[in-house]
Amino acid sequence: MSILILDEVSKVYEGKVAHLAVNQLSFEVEKGEFLAIMGPSGSGKTTLLNMISTIDTPTSGELFIDGTNPINLTKNDLALFRRRHLGFVFQDFNLLPALTVEENMILPLTLDGQPVETMKRKVAILAEQLDLTPILDKRPAEISGGQAQRTAIGRALIHEPSIILADEPTGNLDSKAARDVLELLTEVNKRRQTTIIMVTHDAIAASYCDRVLFIKDGQYFNEIYKDDRRQTFFQRILNLLSLLGGNVNDLSTIRLS
Repeated sequence: MSILILDEVSKVYEGKVAHLAVNQLSFEVEKGEFLAIMGPSGSGKTTLLNMISTIDTPTSGELFIDGTNPINLTKNDLALFRRRHLGFVFQDFNLLPALTVEENMILPLTLDGQPVETMKRKVAILAEQLDLTPILDKRPAEISGGQAQRTAIGRALIHEPSIILADEPTGNLDSKAARDVLELLTEVNKRRQTTIIMVTHDAIAASYCDRVLFIKDGQYFNEIYKDDRRQTFFQRILNLLSLLGGNVNDLSTIRLS
């Protein structure tokens, strides 16, 4: 069953010169799939993620999340839909510095007016799974980048969204913390059947996914599915990235451990 459907979606930004950021893009994402979206800088990845996250609307074409076309919702209903159905993980964590790890994690439940007992129960379970229990009362400035990103993942998961949207989630992490976060996302995807859509420049990060969708100049370029060995999948991703062109610095050249 498809949880996300894009049908001939285009996005034009008006200006002195109109810019076609996404051009007649069609694809579907199955429930429980872990999808990576890759492409050179300026290929339309961020615009695409903004449309899926309902922050931006398509100029033409249709987009359905869980059977709903967000464009048909009122502003209030859209905010509620986004909060209930989507979870977000960002490159720079986006934690609120004045709040503790626990308070950051329960933020979506607080906004939703959930009972305190429900919040405590959910945060306890998640903190255990994410190895955050010892640092629940610390603030973002007092924890490592890896812990901050695990906190952000906890915040994204706590209201059990249909889809997690991850924008370069390992971009600010060292290789060990990045690997921990990717293994965590994989586990979340398998254990909870949470659909994850991740934009990344990093071939290693993409090699954790079920499928990699490549876009170029806002258009579908190619897609590949994982095979039994992550090493060979990683190599196929690198091969396709080299075909795509773009900035050579966008590509991961680290060996896969």
